[in-house]
Amino acid sequence: MSITKEHCAKGKSSTTRVSQHFCQSLGGTCVNVGCIPKKLMHQAALLGQALIDSRKFGWEYSHQVKHNWETMTEAIQNHVGSLNWGYRQALREKAVAYVNSYAEFVEHHKIKATNGKGQETYYTAAKFVIATGERPRYLGIQGDKEYCITSDDLFSLPYCPGATLVVGASYVALECAGFLAGLGLAVTVMVRSVLLRGFDQEMAERVGASLQQLGVRFLRKFVPVEVQQLEKGSPGRLKVVAKSTEGAETVEGVYNTVLLAVGRDSSARNIGLEKIGVRVSEKTGRIPVNDVEQTSVPYVYAVGDILEGRPALTPVAVQAGKLLARRLFGGRLEKCDYVNVPTVVFTPLEYGCCGYSEEKAAQVYQKESLEVYHTLFWPVEWTVACRDNNTCYAKIICNKFDNDRVIGFHILGPNAGEITQGFAAAMKCGLTKQLLDDTIGIHPTCGEVFTTLEVTKSAGLDVAQKGC
Repeated sequence: MSITKEHCAKGKSSTTRVSQHFCQSLGGTCVNVGCIPKKLMHQAALLGQALIDSRKFGWEYSHQVKHNWETMTEAIQNHVGSLNWGYRQALREKAVAYVNSYAEFVEHHKIKATNGKGQETYYTAAKFVIATGERPRYLGIQGDKEYCITSDDLFSLPYCPGATLVVGASYVALECAGFLAGLGLAVTVMVRSVLLRGFDQEMAERVGASLQQLGVRFLRKFVPVEVQQLEKGSPGRLKVVAKSTEGAETVEGVYNTVLLAVGRDSSARNIGLEKIGVRVSEKTGRIPVNDVEQTSVPYVYAVGDILEGRPALTPVAVQAGKLLARRLFGGRLEKCDYVNVPTVVFTPLEYGCCGYSEEKAAQVYQKESLEVYHTLFWPVEWTVACRDNNTCYAKIICNKFDNDRVIGFHILGPNAGEITQGFAAAMKCGLTKQLLDDTIGIHPTCGEVFTTLEVTKSAGLDVAQKGC
């Protein structure tokens, strides 16, 4: 039996209203308030940039071009709805009983499920899989739940958010900041410490620089301490008071919308795990598991974002769930690989990576074992449009004492997601620097840059491109 946290408690905030809708929809965070609507809004922003570039390629248009937020969100939500319906149909075809209720353990091998009307039903099973995911975190400051929104709200927001303050520096924060700026909105990002914690920090700073080129303003080393409503509306006007993390300095700013993207909290609490002895981390609220996704209680397994120390990514959860089902019921032995996980930050200039960051590679291996090959590059699509020739960047991290095996792959450039996916498969096969050198590149593409890497960081040579 799979336990998912479907039925939500009622509340007054706009986030709660959206979350209630989400809880009635199949597909989880990714489909409803994550990857899918995010990628489509990212695409909307890219189309805006393409309109600008098109003039250099000979396209002429005289009438005013503007973006309609309502048209975009309606189309996106219609697509999300079609996915929800498809998942429901797939469950029926597989004869899976879907129960939309709030589940909690009451004793070993037994749960209570409470639906939206308060009706309770009890279920027993030999094995359980917990996949309750996470929900957006609030700051616990005055006015946050009353006046702020989260990414869960943004993707179905019925009005254009206007001038927006994004609080946070996670990939969710930067992706939202990126597509909002790409749609022509004034965007400020308030950063407590570093950008993209857990990612390669050189790449993170390059992502930040690319957003600044787009017009995103960064307010570094500040945290909000109060949000006040100055004017109601759709959107209204909000005043944000923020305090420096390095001193007593405070700043104030006025925005139409404040978007909180400061992380997500595990939904592993309040589902009765303590009644059956499933261990939950006191610090993170996540569930530790072994290499076969088994919790501290042998008949209870867990997959997805609620796992302690595992990547919080939908494809990882899907893969782990598939392999778990095969091990439990199909006689298979394969385990999920949580190291070589490809992922992409869908900022307007995408950042794709697989394997280790430079920081993590230096921890896992001796620093003298590593060789980093890198270069800036200029996509041919950018040349005629005369876009910046030293923004896109590629690097690989190799283990010199393991046949120069590629243990880290990083690219900042157009279509980084499509590029990273292919190289991730190669890394699963033991990709080495020599194999890259022996591969013929497809010209002219961005991906071919990895077949011609020559300059190492240790050599200290200039990798800047010339042109424009």
